Amino acid sequence: MPHLRRRCLTGMSALALLIATAACSATDDEASVVVPSPAAKAAGLCRDLHGQLPEKVDGLGRTDPGPKSELTAGWGDPAIILRCGVPRPPKMVDPSYAPKNGVKVNGVAWLLEKQDDGSYTFTTGARLAYVEVTLPEERTGDGLGPLTDFAAPVKKTIPVGIGKTS
Repeated sequence: MPHLRRRCLTGMSALALLIATAACSATDDEASVVVPSPAAKAAGLCRDLHGQLPEKVDGLGRTDPGPKSELTAGWGDPAIILRCGVPRPPKMVDPSYAPKNGVKVNGVAWLLEKQDDGSYTFTTGARLAYVEVTLPEERTGDGLGPLTDFAAPVKKTIPVGIGKTS
């Protein structure tokens, strides 16, 4: 019986070490996002976009948020976050909001929404999948610069059209 007890304790020690290692490897500074859950066609377009995303945006290196997904990406710290396959923002169809809060950058139309925390969210319009880019408040002084880095990949992988919201 002592031999069995030793194996059990060794197994428990290994499990405790594994849990401690996993807990220590995640940092509080790592950005985390809600991963969208688009329809299958939009998800496929988003995977195509993920493969075309730049390594740098506005001079910032890639720092993807958790959980890892082909539907999300990030750059810098605090991170510029991209989520693909998000639902259409309600303000996009509001005729009193959308026209005056839209911008076009290198052929890609974006709806601009200022958030309560000082960040800005840009969502593509007239594409078969909605792509959302969030600029944290610390990065809003950069203007529309980051959107120029997304224009070519979005145009290449997300066709013009009206995306389904579910």
